[in-house]
Amino acid sequence: MPEAMKVSVLNGIHEVVTEERAVPEPGPREVLIRVGAVGTCGSDVHYYEHGRIGDHVVRAPLVLGHEPSGVVVARGAEARTLDIGTRVAIEPGVPCSVCAQCKAGRYNLCPDMRFFGTPPIDGAFCEYVVLREDFAHPVPDSISDEAAGLLEPLSVGVWACRKGGVGPGSRVLITGAGPIGLVAAQTARAFGASEVVVTDVNAQRLAVASELGATGTVDVSAQTLADSGFEPDVLLECSGVPAAAGQGIRQVGRAGRVVLVGMGGDEIPLPLAHVQSCELELTGTFRYANTWPTAIALAGTGEILLDRLITHRFGLDEVERALTVAARDPAVIKPVVLPQVARA
Repeated sequence: MPEAMKVSVLNGIHEVVTEERAVPEPGPREVLIRVGAVGTCGSDVHYYEHGRIGDHVVRAPLVLGHEPSGVVVARGAEARTLDIGTRVAIEPGVPCSVCAQCKAGRYNLCPDMRFFGTPPIDGAFCEYVVLREDFAHPVPDSISDEAAGLLEPLSVGVWACRKGGVGPGSRVLITGAGPIGLVAAQTARAFGASEVVVTDVNAQRLAVASELGATGTVDVSAQTLADSGFEPDVLLECSGVPAAAGQGIRQVGRAGRVVLVGMGGDEIPLPLAHVQSCELELTGTFRYANTWPTAIALAGTGEILLDRLITHRFGLDEVERALTVAARDPAVIKPVVLPQVARA
Protein backbone atom coordinates (compact mmCIF):
# COMPACT_ATOMS: atom_id res chain seq x y z
CA MET A 1 0.00 0.00 0.00
CA PRO A 2 1.23 3.53 -0.73
CA GLU A 3 1.89 5.75 2.25
CA ALA A 4 0.55 8.91 0.64
CA MET A 5 -2.44 9.83 -1.52
CA LYS A 6 -3.78 12.78 -3.48
CA VAL A 7 -6.68 14.70 -1.98
CA SER A 8 -8.81 17.54 -3.37
CA VAL A 9 -9.44 20.06 -0.60
CA LEU A 10 -11.87 22.97 -0.31
CA ASN A 11 -9.86 25.64 1.51
CA GLY A 12 -12.50 28.33 1.24
CA ILE A 13 -15.17 29.75 -1.04
CA HIS A 14 -14.08 29.23 -4.67
CA GLU A 15 -10.76 27.78 -3.51
CA VAL A 16 -10.00 24.12 -4.27
CA VAL A 17 -6.47 22.71 -4.18
CA THR A 18 -4.93 19.27 -4.63
CA GLU A 19 -2.56 18.18 -1.90
CA GLU A 20 -0.90 15.07 -0.52
CA ARG A 21 -1.97 13.36 2.69
CA ALA A 22 -1.21 10.10 4.41
CA VAL A 23 -3.34 7.11 3.40
CA PRO A 24 -5.71 6.54 6.35
CA GLU A 25 -5.45 3.42 8.51
CA PRO A 26 -8.67 1.40 8.97
CA GLY A 27 -9.92 1.02 12.53
CA PRO A 28 -10.79 -2.39 13.99
CA ARG A 29 -14.20 -2.65 12.27
CA GLU A 30 -13.32 -0.55 9.24
CA VAL A 31 -12.14 -1.24 5.72
CA LEU A 32 -9.79 0.80 3.54
CA ILE A 33 -11.33 1.49 0.14
CA ARG A 34 -9.54 2.64 -3.01
CA VAL A 35 -11.99 5.15 -4.43
CA GLY A 36 -12.95 4.46 -8.05
CA ALA A 37 -15.61 7.08 -8.78
CA VAL A 38 -17.39 9.90 -6.97
CA GLY A 39 -20.49 11.69 -8.20
CA THR A 40 -20.73 15.44 -7.62
CA CYS A 41 -23.82 16.77 -5.87
CA GLY A 42 -25.55 20.11 -5.60
CA SER A 43 -24.50 20.26 -1.95
CA ASP A 44 -20.83 20.02 -3.00
CA VAL A 45 -21.40 22.96 -5.34
CA HIS A 46 -23.17 24.90 -2.60
CA TYR A 47 -20.25 24.47 -0.19
CA TYR A 48 -17.87 25.57 -2.96
CA GLU A 49 -19.92 28.67 -3.77
CA HIS A 50 -21.13 29.70 -0.30
CA GLY A 51 -19.04 27.86 2.30
CA ARG A 52 -22.09 26.64 4.17
CA ILE A 53 -25.44 24.91 3.97
CA GLY A 54 -27.72 26.05 6.77
CA ASP A 55 -25.99 25.35 10.08
CA HIS A 56 -23.20 23.34 8.41
CA VAL A 57 -20.36 25.82 7.94
CA VAL A 58 -16.94 25.14 6.43
CA ARG A 59 -14.58 26.45 9.10
CA ALA A 60 -11.48 24.42 8.15
CA PRO A 61 -10.15 22.72 5.00
CA LEU A 62 -12.70 20.14 3.88
CA VAL A 63 -12.70 17.25 1.43
CA LEU A 64 -16.03 17.18 -0.41
CA GLY A 65 -17.71 14.24 -2.16
CA HIS A 66 -20.31 11.85 -0.77
CA GLU A 67 -21.30 9.68 -3.76
CA PRO A 68 -18.38 7.22 -3.94
CA SER A 69 -17.67 3.67 -4.95
CA GLY A 70 -14.44 1.69 -4.80
CA VAL A 71 -12.62 -1.52 -3.97
CA VAL A 72 -11.72 -2.88 -0.55
CA VAL A 73 -7.91 -3.04 -0.31
CA ALA A 74 -7.33 -3.55 3.43
CA ARG A 75 -9.36 -4.16 6.57
CA GLY A 76 -9.12 -3.72 10.31
CA ALA A 77 -8.46 -6.53 12.75
CA GLU A 78 -12.16 -7.07 13.55
CA ALA A 79 -13.56 -6.56 10.03
CA ARG A 80 -14.82 -9.90 8.74
CA THR A 81 -17.61 -9.45 6.20
CA LEU A 82 -15.77 -8.06 3.16
CA ASP A 83 -12.93 -9.75 1.32
CA ILE A 84 -10.02 -7.83 -0.14
CA GLY A 85 -10.90 -6.98 -3.75
CA THR A 86 -14.65 -6.62 -3.13
CA ARG A 87 -16.24 -3.85 -5.22
CA VAL A 88 -18.44 -1.70 -2.99
CA ALA A 89 -20.80 1.23 -3.01
CA ILE A 90 -20.18 3.50 -0.04
CA GLU A 91 -23.08 4.59 2.13
CA PRO A 92 -21.56 7.90 3.22
CA GLY A 93 -23.35 8.47 6.52
CA VAL A 94 -22.25 6.46 9.56
CA PRO A 95 -24.56 6.90 12.59
CA CYS A 96 -23.79 6.31 16.25
CA SER A 97 -26.09 3.21 16.34
CA VAL A 98 -26.99 3.76 20.01
CA CYS A 99 -29.25 6.85 20.14
CA ALA A 100 -33.06 6.71 20.19
CA GLN A 101 -33.37 7.48 16.47
CA CYS A 102 -30.86 4.78 15.50
CA LYS A 103 -32.57 2.21 17.72
CA ALA A 104 -35.91 3.09 16.13
CA GLY A 105 -34.46 2.38 12.67
CA ARG A 106 -34.33 6.06 11.71
CA TYR A 107 -30.55 6.28 11.64
CA ASN A 108 -30.71 9.03 9.01
CA LEU A 109 -31.92 11.28 11.85
CA CYS A 110 -29.05 10.38 14.17
CA PRO A 111 -27.84 13.62 15.83
CA ASP A 112 -24.27 12.28 15.84
CA MET A 113 -24.20 11.23 12.18
CA ARG A 114 -20.78 11.42 10.54
CA PHE A 115 -21.59 12.16 6.90
CA PHE A 116 -18.97 12.40 4.17
CA GLY A 117 -18.27 15.90 2.89
CA THR A 118 -20.31 17.61 5.62
CA PRO A 119 -18.28 19.82 7.98
CA PRO A 120 -16.19 18.75 9.77
CA ILE A 121 -16.19 15.24 8.19
CA ASP A 122 -14.02 14.78 5.10
CA GLY A 123 -15.53 13.19 2.01
CA ALA A 124 -14.30 11.10 -0.90
CA PHE A 125 -12.63 13.43 -3.40
CA CYS A 126 -9.43 11.51 -2.68
CA GLU A 127 -7.74 8.24 -3.57
CA TYR A 128 -8.55 6.27 -0.40
CA VAL A 129 -11.14 6.39 2.39
CA VAL A 130 -11.87 4.32 5.48
CA LEU A 131 -15.38 3.26 6.39
CA ARG A 132 -17.18 1.05 8.89
CA GLU A 133 -17.51 -2.25 7.06
CA ASP A 134 -21.29 -2.52 7.39
CA PHE A 135 -21.71 0.70 5.38
CA ALA A 136 -19.69 -0.63 2.44
CA HIS A 137 -22.17 -2.50 0.24
CA PRO A 138 -20.97 -5.12 -2.27
CA VAL A 139 -22.19 -4.52 -5.81
CA PRO A 140 -22.61 -6.99 -8.67
CA ASP A 141 -20.64 -6.82 -11.91
CA SER A 142 -23.78 -5.56 -13.66
CA ILE A 143 -23.28 -2.19 -11.92
CA SER A 144 -20.36 -0.11 -13.22
CA ASP A 145 -17.97 1.67 -10.86
CA GLU A 146 -19.47 5.03 -11.82
CA ALA A 147 -23.04 3.81 -11.36
CA ALA A 148 -22.11 2.30 -7.99
CA GLY A 149 -21.32 5.80 -6.75
CA LEU A 150 -24.72 6.98 -7.93
CA LEU A 151 -26.46 4.47 -5.68
CA GLU A 152 -26.32 7.34 -3.18
CA PRO A 153 -28.67 9.67 -5.10
CA LEU A 154 -30.73 6.62 -6.09
CA SER A 155 -31.19 5.96 -2.38
CA VAL A 156 -32.67 9.45 -2.09
CA GLY A 157 -35.18 8.49 -4.78
CA VAL A 158 -36.00 5.18 -3.07
CA TRP A 159 -36.51 6.93 0.26
CA ALA A 160 -38.73 9.60 -1.32
CA CYS A 161 -40.93 6.98 -2.99
CA ARG A 162 -41.23 5.05 0.26
CA LYS A 163 -42.17 8.20 2.17
CA GLY A 164 -44.76 9.00 -0.50
CA GLY A 165 -46.25 5.52 -0.46
CA VAL A 166 -45.66 5.09 -4.20
CA GLY A 167 -46.95 1.73 -5.38
CA PRO A 168 -48.85 -0.01 -8.18
CA GLY A 169 -51.23 2.40 -9.88
CA SER A 170 -49.85 5.56 -8.26
CA ARG A 171 -50.05 8.80 -10.23
CA VAL A 172 -46.86 10.70 -9.43
CA LEU A 173 -45.82 14.27 -10.14
CA ILE A 174 -42.09 15.04 -9.89
CA THR A 175 -41.10 18.69 -9.92
CA GLY A 176 -37.49 19.06 -11.05
CA ALA A 177 -35.62 16.94 -13.61
CA GLY A 178 -32.19 17.13 -12.02
CA PRO A 179 -30.37 13.96 -10.96
CA ILE A 180 -32.68 13.37 -7.98
CA GLY A 181 -35.81 13.98 -10.02
CA LEU A 182 -34.59 11.60 -12.72
CA VAL A 183 -33.80 8.78 -10.29
CA ALA A 184 -37.07 9.43 -8.45
CA ALA A 185 -38.98 9.12 -11.72
CA GLN A 186 -37.32 5.82 -12.53
CA THR A 187 -37.88 4.55 -9.00
CA ALA A 188 -41.56 5.50 -9.09
CA ARG A 189 -42.03 3.47 -12.28
CA ALA A 190 -40.09 0.56 -10.76
CA PHE A 191 -42.37 0.72 -7.71
CA GLY A 192 -45.39 0.34 -9.99
CA ALA A 193 -46.59 3.89 -10.64
CA SER A 194 -48.87 3.96 -13.68
CA GLU A 195 -48.27 7.65 -14.47
CA VAL A 196 -45.14 9.69 -13.78
CA VAL A 197 -45.10 13.30 -14.94
CA VAL A 198 -41.90 15.34 -14.61
CA THR A 199 -41.62 19.14 -14.74
CA ASP A 200 -38.64 21.40 -15.36
CA VAL A 201 -37.57 24.46 -17.37
CA ASN A 202 -34.77 22.56 -19.15
CA ALA A 203 -36.02 20.85 -22.30
CA GLN A 204 -32.92 18.64 -22.53
CA ARG A 205 -33.48 17.21 -19.08
CA LEU A 206 -37.16 16.66 -19.79
CA ALA A 207 -36.17 14.67 -22.88
CA VAL A 208 -33.98 12.47 -20.68
CA ALA A 209 -36.90 12.03 -18.26
CA SER A 210 -39.03 10.74 -21.14
CA GLU A 211 -36.22 8.45 -22.25
CA LEU A 212 -35.99 7.01 -18.74
CA GLY A 213 -39.66 6.18 -18.43
CA ALA A 214 -41.64 9.29 -17.52
CA THR A 215 -45.10 9.01 -19.03
CA GLY A 216 -45.34 12.78 -19.43
CA THR A 217 -43.36 16.00 -19.05
CA VAL A 218 -44.24 19.65 -18.57
CA ASP A 219 -41.91 22.46 -19.54
CA VAL A 220 -43.06 25.01 -17.00
CA SER A 221 -41.19 27.78 -18.82
CA ALA A 222 -43.73 27.39 -21.65
CA GLN A 223 -46.82 25.99 -19.91
CA THR A 224 -48.23 26.34 -16.42
CA LEU A 225 -48.50 23.23 -14.34
CA ALA A 226 -52.16 24.04 -13.68
CA ASP A 227 -52.87 23.96 -17.42
CA SER A 228 -51.44 20.45 -17.71
CA GLY A 229 -54.57 19.05 -16.08
CA PHE A 230 -52.57 16.34 -14.30
CA GLU A 231 -53.88 15.51 -10.81
CA PRO A 232 -51.38 13.28 -9.00
CA ASP A 233 -51.94 11.42 -5.78
CA VAL A 234 -48.22 11.79 -4.92
CA LEU A 235 -45.96 14.82 -5.36
CA LEU A 236 -42.20 14.34 -5.08
CA GLU A 237 -40.84 17.90 -4.99
CA CYS A 238 -37.23 17.55 -6.16
CA SER A 239 -36.40 21.03 -7.43
CA GLY A 240 -35.93 22.87 -4.15
CA VAL A 241 -37.60 25.88 -5.79
CA PRO A 242 -40.24 27.36 -3.45
CA ALA A 243 -42.57 28.44 -6.29
CA ALA A 244 -42.42 24.96 -7.84
CA ALA A 245 -43.33 23.41 -4.51
CA GLY A 246 -46.33 25.67 -4.05
CA GLN A 247 -47.60 25.04 -7.58
CA GLY A 248 -47.04 21.30 -7.27
CA ILE A 249 -48.94 21.04 -4.00
CA ARG A 250 -51.96 22.73 -5.61
CA GLN A 251 -52.11 19.94 -8.19
CA VAL A 252 -52.30 17.07 -5.71
CA GLY A 253 -55.70 15.42 -5.46
CA ARG A 254 -57.75 14.52 -2.40
CA ALA A 255 -56.03 12.45 0.27
CA GLY A 256 -52.77 12.82 -1.66
CA ARG A 257 -49.24 12.83 -0.32
CA VAL A 258 -46.56 15.50 -0.68
CA VAL A 259 -42.88 14.68 -0.17
CA LEU A 260 -40.43 17.57 -0.01
CA VAL A 261 -37.09 16.26 -1.28
CA GLY A 262 -35.23 19.18 -2.86
CA MET A 263 -33.46 21.65 -0.58
CA GLY A 264 -33.83 25.29 -1.59
CA GLY A 265 -35.25 28.20 0.33
CA ASP A 266 -35.99 28.08 4.03
CA GLU A 267 -39.70 28.61 3.38
CA ILE A 268 -42.22 27.69 0.71
CA PRO A 269 -45.65 29.14 -0.12
CA LEU A 270 -48.08 26.64 1.37
CA PRO A 271 -51.61 26.63 -0.12
CA LEU A 272 -53.11 25.85 3.26
CA ALA A 273 -56.75 25.82 2.16
CA HIS A 274 -55.95 23.16 -0.46
CA VAL A 275 -53.92 21.11 2.03
CA GLN A 276 -56.74 21.17 4.55
CA SER A 277 -59.72 20.73 2.24
CA CYS A 278 -58.03 17.80 0.48
CA GLU A 279 -56.51 16.36 3.65
CA LEU A 280 -53.07 16.17 2.09
CA GLU A 281 -50.24 14.51 3.97
CA LEU A 282 -47.02 16.52 3.79
CA THR A 283 -43.58 15.35 4.88
CA GLY A 284 -39.95 16.17 4.41
CA THR A 285 -37.08 13.82 3.71
CA PHE A 286 -33.56 13.82 5.07
CA ARG A 287 -31.15 11.50 3.29
CA TYR A 288 -32.29 7.85 3.66
CA ALA A 289 -32.18 4.74 5.82
CA ASN A 290 -31.97 1.07 4.87
CA THR A 291 -32.21 1.83 1.14
CA TRP A 292 -29.01 0.36 -0.27
CA PRO A 293 -30.25 -3.23 -0.80
CA THR A 294 -33.23 -1.96 -2.80
CA ALA A 295 -31.10 0.51 -4.76
CA ILE A 296 -28.56 -2.17 -5.63
CA ALA A 297 -31.31 -4.56 -6.74
CA LEU A 298 -32.95 -1.94 -8.97
CA ALA A 299 -29.70 -0.84 -10.59
CA GLY A 300 -28.27 -4.35 -10.81
CA THR A 301 -31.24 -5.68 -12.77
CA GLY A 302 -31.33 -2.70 -15.12
CA GLU A 303 -34.68 -1.35 -13.90
CA ILE A 304 -32.88 1.90 -13.08
CA LEU A 305 -30.30 3.27 -15.54
CA LEU A 306 -27.71 5.22 -13.59
CA ASP A 307 -25.00 5.37 -16.23
CA ARG A 308 -27.36 7.39 -18.45
CA LEU A 309 -27.18 10.24 -15.96
CA ILE A 310 -23.40 10.67 -16.27
CA THR A 311 -22.56 13.52 -18.63
CA HIS A 312 -19.05 14.62 -17.63
CA ARG A 313 -15.94 12.97 -16.17
CA PHE A 314 -13.02 14.64 -14.39
CA GLY A 315 -9.79 13.66 -12.67
CA LEU A 316 -8.92 14.46 -9.07
CA ASP A 317 -6.98 17.54 -10.18
CA GLU A 318 -10.11 18.79 -11.92
CA VAL A 319 -12.57 18.85 -9.03
CA GLU A 320 -13.06 22.61 -9.35
CA ARG A 321 -14.07 22.11 -13.00
CA ALA A 322 -16.47 19.37 -11.92
CA LEU A 323 -18.09 21.73 -9.41
CA THR A 324 -18.52 24.56 -11.92
CA VAL A 325 -19.34 22.79 -15.19
CA ALA A 326 -23.10 23.08 -14.68
CA ALA A 327 -22.81 26.86 -14.84
CA ARG A 328 -21.24 26.55 -18.29
CA ASP A 329 -23.14 23.67 -19.89
CA PRO A 330 -26.97 23.32 -19.78
CA ALA A 331 -26.66 19.67 -20.79
CA VAL A 332 -25.03 18.72 -17.48
CA ILE A 333 -26.80 16.12 -15.41
CA LYS A 334 -24.18 14.35 -13.31
CA PRO A 335 -20.43 15.07 -13.37
CA VAL A 336 -18.27 12.29 -11.94
CA VAL A 337 -14.77 12.51 -10.47
CA LEU A 338 -12.42 9.56 -11.11
CA PRO A 339 -9.64 9.74 -8.46
CA GLN A 340 -7.55 6.96 -9.98
CA VAL A 341 -7.58 8.32 -13.55
CA ALA A 342 -5.22 11.03 -14.75
CA ARG A 343 -7.05 13.44 -17.04
CA ALA A 344 -5.93 16.41 -19.06
